[in-house]
Amino acid sequence: MLTTRLPDTGFLSGASGPLRRMLESQATEVRLRQGEVLFEQGDPGDALYAIAEGALEFSVLSASGRKLSLDMMRPGAVFGEITLFDPGERTATAIAAEPSRVLRLRSGDVLAQIRQHPDLAADLLRLAGQRMRWMNTQLNEQVFLPMPVRLARKLLYLAPEGSDGRIALSQAELAEFVGATREAVSKTLAAWKRSGLVGISRGGVQILDRGELAVLAEPDSI
Repeated sequence: MLTTRLPDTGFLSGASGPLRRMLESQATEVRLRQGEVLFEQGDPGDALYAIAEGALEFSVLSASGRKLSLDMMRPGAVFGEITLFDPGERTATAIAAEPSRVLRLRSGDVLAQIRQHPDLAADLLRLAGQRMRWMNTQLNEQVFLPMPVRLARKLLYLAPEGSDGRIALSQAELAEFVGATREAVSKTLAAWKRSGLVGISRGGVQILDRGELAVLAEPDSI
């Protein structure tokens, strides 16, 4: 066990005091190197996690073996809560996108804490509700939105307001995030580069015109 200070960002920015204290005092620390797997799709789910430092990528594999990146979570994010409500296999793979530090709290310990402090359940139900809404949004975007709209939204998400706009992902990796081919993503980014919306380098992509990219992120803009 350890005592650590959690970031006041992401889901944790609105978390209750009891939940933060439980994570800070009851959890064990896990340090991950860049590219290291925290858990794989299909592994037994037995713990809740909170990100203290770094970033984790979440992805799934289709029956044909194709990878689809679902999300990139950063400090303040809490994940793995589904095991509290439906113990079973992990539904996605979690990999450290950069050197990271996460806090792990075993499901049995969480349930024991909920029995002692029932108000913790409200936090976890809110987290589960947010996850369900996020999943519905992702499904709707994947089914109904054109690829350029999905790409614009993903770039804005990966480089939030206040950042320098840099996204250290290859075009192949971005294609995994939007469920498209690398060629389609490359063609779209090349057109946006000519228009001055983004910069492209071997290290990734940088947003240069956030306002115009936000316009392209709207379904009716394309």
